[in-house]
Amino acid sequence: MKLHYALRKSLFSLMAMSLCCAAPAQAGNQKEEVLSASVRSMLQRAVSDQAAPKLAFSSQQEAQTWLDEMSARLAKKIPDAEYRFDLLSTVHYEATRAGLDPHMVLGLIEVESGFRKYAVSKVGARGYMQVMPFWKRSIGANEHNLFHLRTNLRYGCTILRHYLDIEHGDLYRALGRYNGSLGKPEYPNLVKAAWHKHWVPSRRTS
Repeated sequence: MKLHYALRKSLFSLMAMSLCCAAPAQAGNQKEEVLSASVRSMLQRAVSDQAAPKLAFSSQQEAQTWLDEMSARLAKKIPDAEYRFDLLSTVHYEATRAGLDPHMVLGLIEVESGFRKYAVSKVGARGYMQVMPFWKRSIGANEHNLFHLRTNLRYGCTILRHYLDIEHGDLYRALGRYNGSLGKPEYPNLVKAAWHKHWVPSRRTS
């Protein structure tokens, strides 16, 4: 009887973990598109670069101030302090590398996945930035794991940068493309609201 109870309890725990890891996300549907050879080559180089992540601040103190402030804001969603710092450092690096505002990217992640690493949307988008798997075939490699922290952020920031270039710097339209809802105001407005409400630093540091 005790063995049966323990086994049933273990099964319930595994089911709960599975549901948590596969929690649905509020993402749209990035559209697969035909890329020119030059654009494909550029994006492939962008996602394959293995340079060591580093924060783009003028001093270590400035970097630490930013990390401490953003980490405090993220604490309720991600209790593990070490992992929060890793996530924030990677967001800042990948966003800056792609020419994006890291605070805007944090707002996008909040809307896309609610900072759930293993979030999966109803159309199959994965991870923090809800990257569609077809991008691996298009600009990456089949072995890339879109649930891996840096891989997911690298793809997401590269893709958003690509959409910004297509839209000649129009963030509103680029966000619409990213979410698969081009021309509709809801998603860009949600990202903007999350960005300005939760992620603008009290003192500008980047």
